[in-house]
Formats: sequence, C-alpha cells, structure tokens
Amino acid sequence: MDISALHNVAADYIQKTADAAKQVAGQDKEFQSILQSAMDMINETNDLQNQSEEATMQFALGYANNTHDLNAIQEKATIALNYTTAVRDRMLEAYKEIMNMQI
Repeated sequence: MDISALHNVAADYIQKTADAAKQVAGQDKEFQSILQSAMDMINETNDLQNQSEEATMQFALGYANNTHDLNAIQEKATIALNYTTAVRDRMLEAYKEIMNMQI
C-alpha cells in the first residue's frame, strides 16, 4: 500500500522541497537533517506498509500459515503509519503557528 496517496505527500515532493530549501538556505544543515529524517521516516513507513500487504497476500494465498507473524507485521506497519501521521500533524501545526506569528 503506497501511503503517499493517503496524505498527498510523496518522497519526491519532499526531495524537491529539500533541494529548494538547500538552495535558499545555503548552508542550513540543521533544517536539511530534519527534512532528511522526515523523508527517511516516510520511506520506512511505506516499506512497512508494503511488507504488511505482501504478508497478507501470502497468507491469503496459503503460502504462509503463521497468524502470529502476520499480526506482528501488520501491527508494526500500523504503528509506523500512526507515528508518521502524528509527526506530520505536529509539523503542520508548527508551520501554522509560525505563519501566524507577527514580526
């Protein structure tokens, strides 16, 4: 399952944003590291979702019969997705707060 469709955020969009920010900010390594961390988290969450979907298909086709492993994989993917969503929400909240600041 490709999570980028769920949140309208794709890794390539974040990469373009990182490149643009790098050009504007010059040597701002801290922002770049935070953005890289966010990209890594999205990619990892996407990989876990894909593994979960693959394990579900394997179980449905009868190639796997261990429900414990299936449940563990699905739970790991769910936790990663919830965490990624929470981080995204906090980042949007912080962005909105910064935009509302008066200079």
